[in-house]
Amino acid sequence: MTVLELSTAPGSWTAVCEEARLTPGRGLAALLPDGRQAAVFRDRAGRAYAIDNRDPFTGAQVLSRGLVGSAGGRPFVASPLLKQRFDLATGRCLDDEAVVVAVYEIRAR
Repeated sequence: MTVLELSTAPGSWTAVCEEARLTPGRGLAALLPDGRQAAVFRDRAGRAYAIDNRDPFTGAQVLSRGLVGSAGGRPFVASPLLKQRFDLATGRCLDDEAVVVAVYEIRAR
């Protein structure tokens, strides 16, 4: 069984889910040890990504429920509430360059 882990601090990894639980194009919310939430995704090419689950425009923990797509070859998730798009690799909001969500390093073990 392969488990996905997130780097929550330098040198610290936290198991978040079995890799098989991720469906391409869909997200999964994971509760982190410090109480934050991460949104974990697998794109249609099979790459895994993890960003903060909190939508910075509304404060709701909903990014894991967003729609996954791509723009210019870059994968993004669109918030299910106000539809702002967040680059899954950088966390940068594609609709407001001043807004960024946290990105977590992810690995399979």
